[in-house]
Amino acid sequence: MAEKRNSRLTAARIVAEWFELGSFPDRQLARITQDHAFILEVVNGVVRNLAVLNWLESRWVQKEPSAFVKAVLHVGLYQLLFMEVESYAAINETVDAAKDRSGGTGAAKMVNAVLRRAQRERDAVLKDLEQQPAHIRLSHPEFLLKRWEKQYGRDDAQRLAEWDNLPPATTLRVDQSAVDAGEFVDKLREADIEPLLHPFSDREIFLVLPRGIAVKKVPGYAEGWFTIQDPATSVSVDLLAPRAGEAVLDACAAPGGKTAMMAGRMAGRGSLVAMDLHADRIKVLEENRQRLRMDWVEIVQGDARRPEEALKDRRFDAILLDVPCLNTGVLRRRADARWRIDSGRIEKIAALQYEILTACAGMLKEKGRLVYSTCSLETEENEDLIARWVSDHPGFRMVKTGKCFPPESETDGAFAALIRRK
Repeated sequence: MAEKRNSRLTAARIVAEWFELGSFPDRQLARITQDHAFILEVVNGVVRNLAVLNWLESRWVQKEPSAFVKAVLHVGLYQLLFMEVESYAAINETVDAAKDRSGGTGAAKMVNAVLRRAQRERDAVLKDLEQQPAHIRLSHPEFLLKRWEKQYGRDDAQRLAEWDNLPPATTLRVDQSAVDAGEFVDKLREADIEPLLHPFSDREIFLVLPRGIAVKKVPGYAEGWFTIQDPATSVSVDLLAPRAGEAVLDACAAPGGKTAMMAGRMAGRGSLVAMDLHADRIKVLEENRQRLRMDWVEIVQGDARRPEEALKDRRFDAILLDVPCLNTGVLRRRADARWRIDSGRIEKIAALQYEILTACAGMLKEKGRLVYSTCSLETEENEDLIARWVSDHPGFRMVKTGKCFPPESETDGAFAALIRRK
């Protein structure tokens, strides 16, 4: 019988790669098959609580460890402080993991000593943590928290950070063109899955699954009865209001949830083009098109900065432009994104967004409409950018905006603005 793999070691290797290369942990996690739920929780927990774990490391470790040993240490500390696991297993297997690339016993001894101290002093440590500055206690960059305090006020900024640290919910959007919502709920209950109705939207039906449910095992997955989609995604589609018979472009479409929502509202009549830049994302679009029975939707590989290269002289009645962004509205799902934000990156992403908006607006027909959207909460990407762009382009006018603030909407964060060509 094959030897059972050390799950703590697997988690530490993923975290170490993130430390060393800045890689996206979710891509490595997608390849894990054994102990996936445990490794997922540990890796995301370490990434989410980096400031807390760095604070502890600075107190208890005299010499800066290697990226791998630091990752092992953080994996152990996260388990002991924040997870309901057996302490002996957390300590022993984590210490064993430290031996993997340490080249000796020194690293394992240091990890063992620190973890046993954390076990003994757990209550005192957590009490002391409550007295630390907000950026440590809530494990967010101080730069980001200060921005939010200016924009939303101190209380709402901290509420937002607290929201980011909650486990993300898995939410389904029922494709009502494929299945009756009541029938779908009955099928879920027959499979011992009791969903909760999310109250956000009165047009789309969103159901929150219990934690720990494997999506591909949910009834109706293969039949295309649902998409994995947060209710906040409906804000931009509601503003665009695509109609049957129109020519519609989803310019940054992958993975295709909003494309599917628009396809349902267009009822297969008209033309709907889903475009994305990268081949791997095109593959995801194609897989979802097949699963969701959207054969009439056209998929195009193209760059939203230069859409005419892929779309030639085509013009559209309506364009959904869900631009790349800093993801500050989805830090609950993308915990690593919080650590990649600085003033330089904000300026760079805003310049890219402006460029994409300018290019895609040129694909509109006369009196056509475009919805610009992000899953970010930064004004430079949202309100400020739209105001500046409309001022610079007198042939367009801003009609309406929508926004989701996660602690209030209980959804992901989102911003959307409806722009119309004059």
